[in-house]
Amino acid sequence: MKAMLSTQIGGPETLALTDLPTPAPGKGEVRIKVHAAGVNFPDTLMIRDLYQIKPPRPFAPGGEVAGVVDALGDGVKGVAIGDRVLALCGYGGFATHLIAAADRCVKFPDTMPFDHAAAFVFTYGTSYHALKDRAQLRAGETVLVLGAAGGVGSAAIELAKAAGAKVIAAVSSQDKADFCTDIGADATIIYPATLDKTGQKAFSSQIKALAPDGVDVVYDAVGGDYAEPAIRALAWTGRFLVVGFPAGIPKIPLNLTLLKGCQIVGVFWGAAVMRDPKGHAQNMAELFALYAQGKIKPRISARFALHDAAQALALMQNRQVMGKVVLEIPPSADQAG
Repeated sequence: MKAMLSTQIGGPETLALTDLPTPAPGKGEVRIKVHAAGVNFPDTLMIRDLYQIKPPRPFAPGGEVAGVVDALGDGVKGVAIGDRVLALCGYGGFATHLIAAADRCVKFPDTMPFDHAAAFVFTYGTSYHALKDRAQLRAGETVLVLGAAGGVGSAAIELAKAAGAKVIAAVSSQDKADFCTDIGADATIIYPATLDKTGQKAFSSQIKALAPDGVDVVYDAVGGDYAEPAIRALAWTGRFLVVGFPAGIPKIPLNLTLLKGCQIVGVFWGAAVMRDPKGHAQNMAELFALYAQGKIKPRISARFALHDAAQALALMQNRQVMGKVVLEIPPSADQAG
């Protein structure tokens, strides 16, 4: 097998394509012949030792894959050789083969291609958990999505629209705003690359101009100086979803929660999956139904080969991604030079 390994702390350029023995699955495990792997922002943090999970080196990044089961360990039930599955693996996905716990694998419909499956579970799973479980979003409410053109942000737009909400997409450029409009956003705001106090007030005013009564839910996948003005634009009893911090960890005046009667709600989807597997299974079933109805569809803006994983991660860490990025791994990739 082949894998793009992180052998030292550093950026995407430190990854190395490496030949490894093809592993055998242990008890309760399956081996997946990987056809596609999703690329996500946590991958860029993990290789720099900046993520909550710090795997021992060497390791391959890549937290979600889609492929075909080609070997079973002892005691595996419900999964068979030849099954098309997507899997949450945390890391290890940038490889031709992956060992995964059988209970972390989900069969996906034959009508869903491998690239869609590899781009599905992390972003839609996160955003569905955020909007449904954490925000308890209701039809007719208004949602502001920060970082709306990215993977989780674009998923949040689609899911909020499917729930009957109005969506305001906040992004950093006109092309990203156009992308968000194309996938269903009702309105867009373009924010600057940096915000001082004056800029924060202007940003909050832009939000309030589009939602005079305030926004009911803020989906914050950006953090930094963008969080406080978004909270200031919340409606009474609004919910602020803490999703990610590519712009830094914000410092919030807690008096705002009193004045708004609002909630600041953490969204740690990975932990939720482990703590409530039945709830995760139910959410996945509902997401597959939305996909079948055409209400959600992964927007894949770039595809890379396994050996070009560093380019994919550089695109991600530079916040240049619209929608999703995937690695496509053909069946012969483990034999390639």
